[in-house]
Amino acid sequence: MLKAASLERRETPWDRALRAARPSVANALEKALAGEDLGFEEGVTLANVEGDDLLALVRVADEIRRRVIGDRITYVVNRNLNFTNVCIVGCAFCGFSRGPDSPDAYFHSTDTLVAKSVEAVALGATEVCIQGGLPKDLDGYYYVQLLRAIKDRLPDLHVHAYSPMEITYGVEKTRLPLRQYLLMLKDAGLDSIPGTAAEILDDQVRRSLSPNKLKVRQWIEVIRTAHSLGIPSTSTMMYGHTEVPEHWVRHLLLLRDIQKDTGGFTEFVPLGFIHFRTKLFQSGRARPGRSDSEDLIVHALARVLLNGYIRNVQVSWVKLGFEESLACLEAGANDFGGTLMEESISKAAGANFGEYVSPGEFRAMIRTIGRIPAERATSYEIRKVFGHADAEERLPLERTAMFAAAASHAPIPKAGY
Repeated sequence: MLKAASLERRETPWDRALRAARPSVANALEKALAGEDLGFEEGVTLANVEGDDLLALVRVADEIRRRVIGDRITYVVNRNLNFTNVCIVGCAFCGFSRGPDSPDAYFHSTDTLVAKSVEAVALGATEVCIQGGLPKDLDGYYYVQLLRAIKDRLPDLHVHAYSPMEITYGVEKTRLPLRQYLLMLKDAGLDSIPGTAAEILDDQVRRSLSPNKLKVRQWIEVIRTAHSLGIPSTSTMMYGHTEVPEHWVRHLLLLRDIQKDTGGFTEFVPLGFIHFRTKLFQSGRARPGRSDSEDLIVHALARVLLNGYIRNVQVSWVKLGFEESLACLEAGANDFGGTLMEESISKAAGANFGEYVSPGEFRAMIRTIGRIPAERATSYEIRKVFGHADAEERLPLERTAMFAAAASHAPIPKAGY
């Protein structure tokens, strides 16, 4: 009897959480734990959880993360290059774009962008992420020329550049076939592309957000073609605006279907809508951004629905803030994103974050939730695991202030608001 008892599996936090959940939620989560694909209705059930059901979703998502990834939380040392904020598209959710005559409009020179890339490498960056607005008079070959200029100077730097919207714009400007245009970018040094401009992959929602933006079929075509040419991409979803949970599920299942065919997605990144300075919110057409519970649900839902297909779920600390990012890293996510060094798009919409997080700050925050920090490459190869704290590790000021407030029993402000 003692031997049998010792062999019996210990009850885990997710066991207890499943017992407290409704049968429909528990059944879907047990199916996910067994490695089975969940369907649309099961996804919708999980997308609408609250209370004990939400706790069960979070616990199971974190357990699936542990089984798939282990206890490492990764980050990449990179720099964002937003080369221009001049844009003709007119997205209602964007606080970044400016008209060409705006006093704060800019278009950085190629020399400036190369210099910023050189500086980033000197500071330890292994990647630059390049995105920008769409100026009316942009030369369709600009994207190619910028890649060549950076790669000529820094051939080993990973260039993660150009959303499907920018690639579509380049195709329109050059009148080249999509496949030929992407091959030209790849030959010039493009290593991977950001799967942004996805927002919600539903044309009705997209019309309310930006009627001039590329359609769902165009986004899919760019992504599938890139993957077929050996150009990997990330995948994203913007939530917290006009969409409903059913849209999250359809979006995630679409990404899962693409990944089954191509295997080209390196990660999934939920992007919470930053509403403060956007026309979409100010005109009353959107709710005021995402809630804390939506943050947890979306990250956990992604882990459960993408189970076995897209291994990495990244938090956007620029959108969430540090406290909520850490909460989501305990709800199925496993990557903290990049150091950025500069980031303009979210900050222009009213985000409180976006300038820079040092690698040491990332590592210090990761240790607060009992996980192991590791620096990765863009493609998720591990560059270094930090088993023990070092002299560079320190909590950012916001985290330090929160710990001090907790110690004095003072109210703690929520990050990112």
